[in-house]
This record gives sequence, structure tokens and C-alpha cells, in this order.
Amino acid sequence: MRRLGRLAVMTTAALGFTASAAAAQRLAPRMEQRSIGTPDLLQAVSIVDDQTVWLSGHSGTFARTTDGGRTWAVNTVPNADSLEFRDVHALSADIAWLMSAGPGDRSRIYHTVDGGQNWSLQFQSDIADAFFDCFAFWDARHGVAFSDAVEGRFIIMRTTDGRTWRRVSDANVPRALAGEGSFAASGTCVTTVGTRHGWIGTGSGSVARVLRTADRGGTWQVSDTPVIAGPSAGIASVAFADTLLGWAFGGTIGATEAIGNHVARTWDGGATWELMTSPPFPGPIYGSAIVPGAPDVAVAVSGPGGVAYTIDGGMSWRVLDTQSFWAIGFGSPSEGWAVGPAGRLAHVSMYR
Repeated sequence: MRRLGRLAVMTTAALGFTASAAAAQRLAPRMEQRSIGTPDLLQAVSIVDDQTVWLSGHSGTFARTTDGGRTWAVNTVPNADSLEFRDVHALSADIAWLMSAGPGDRSRIYHTVDGGQNWSLQFQSDIADAFFDCFAFWDARHGVAFSDAVEGRFIIMRTTDGRTWRRVSDANVPRALAGEGSFAASGTCVTTVGTRHGWIGTGSGSVARVLRTADRGGTWQVSDTPVIAGPSAGIASVAFADTLLGWAFGGTIGATEAIGNHVARTWDGGATWELMTSPPFPGPIYGSAIVPGAPDVAVAVSGPGGVAYTIDGGMSWRVLDTQSFWAIGFGSPSEGWAVGPAGRLAHVSMYR
């Protein structure tokens, strides 16, 4: 019965990768570069809807639009202009969190309820060797933040009220491999789906692995993937279409060629993984995003070598741009945004 059930799930999902004639006519991917006037590296994007988008980057920078990208407000968090905000999560035009990455107390989480006019410091790491990479939320009260392992133990912080953060017990988290952590590249090494499920991609160990939870981060399990692994290699981004179908993306950080396996796919919520084709751009994948509401299961990825997309689950890819973009996100099939070095920003549309 379990085999038949899994086959039914795979068959149903596979049908989503077969574009109808009408859907194929609507597929019209394009990118248009914009400018928001900052020289800082932009590293993460959080899309609330087609009108409201938040960005975050280095030098304490964050940006927000509430009119679909026609105008942007760019600012810095007070007394935080030396921090690198490598992740952002927004719930509305007013409510958002920023996460800075860095050793020890440079890893922090800030929160605003007034569109970034004021920020409160919710969390500051007190572990000298910690380095937080990404965070993600299920709703306004429940979220998790992930750090590289320290002394063989992952550090996963959890909030259940949207305000205070507490470490998940080591007893509920698998032990780390030597040197294992993740990459604070795009704010997508952690992702959530629905009300309870979440995943974390790891790297820098002997195997690239994915941690998974089905209880809002209270307990975690781990699985191996075929993504390339090593001291500077592994998973930098994870993306899930639902609680079963997902992808892990990565590569060798700093590589200028497409070395090794960069993409793996799961049909069973992350318990097992299969190798998929790597995008035809050089270097690793830093960020990824599901295109919500698309007529096909469309997935886009970004990295120093460009932006690419697939509509067949990762069996084939098409390059959309060859400039460096670190993160990408979508609010709808026609409204997406990609960010990168030197304040690079582009509007991305997959379907017309």
C-alpha cells in the first residue's frame, strides 16, 4: 500500500510538469533590471504580494516597496550599519524581521511593526563560534533560525510567539558532521510550507544533508542527498512546492565552473533524494524559489553565474540571465524579484 500511495503521489506531481498548450503559450520569462540607488550587496528578498516586497543586504541595508516596485524606500537599521542582513522575512508592509549573519554576537534578529521606522532587537547570539545562516517562518508566531554547528551540534533557535527565541534541545536535533553548517547566501537554506513542515539544507560536511521537521521545529530528522559535498560545498538553498515535493540546490562556493551535482529532488518530504540535472550556468546555486500560481510547477534558481528556471522538475533548465544574482523570489507568476552584488535588482516575470 505504501508503494502504491507513493506512486500515486509521483504520478500526480509528474502531471504538473507536463505543460498544456495553453500554459505553454503563457510562458514568457523575462527580466528587467532596476535600480534603487544602493552600492551594497543585496542578499535576500521577501515577497508579501505583488505590491509589497522587502530586500536586505550588507551595511545594515534594507529596502521596501509598497507599489509593486515603482518606488523603493532604502534605509539602514540604526546602529547596525556594519551588519550583513542576509535574510529577511515580511508579513506585510509594516511587519518584518531581519537576520544578520556573522560570528558570535554579529548574528542577530531584528523586528519591525511600523514598516522599518523602528526596529527592536529580538535575538543576539551569545555563542562565540555560532554563525547564523537563514531563518524562516510558518506564521506571525512560529519560526526557526539556523546556525552552523558548534562542537558537533547544530544550533536551531525557535520562536512560538514571534518575539522570543529559544534553542531547540540537542536531544531533538541530529548530531552534525565534522565542519557541517550551511551557507548564508540567499536566505533560503531554511524553508517552510503550510503550518508545520520545514527543511534546512547543509554543507561543508562529508555529505550534503537536509534536516526536516513536521512539528514547527520542535524535532528534526536528517537525510543524505547526492548534492556535491566538501569543505566549501553543499546545499545553499531548499524549495518545496508542498509538503512532499521539493528540491535542494547548491554547489561549490566560489567555483567559477559547474563542478559536480548541484540539484536533488524529493517526492517524499525530504526522506529520500534523487539527483537531477544542474542548470547550464557556471558556478553554484545560491537561491531558489517556487513560482506560486503558475500553470506548471515552475522553479527558478539564482547564483553568481546567472538565473535559470525549470518547468519539468529539474530534468531540464533554461538560462534567463547571465549576471550575478544571489536571491530570487516570486509573489505570482508575473511578479518576481532577484537581487545581487552592488545593489543589483531585477524584476522577473515568468508568465504573461
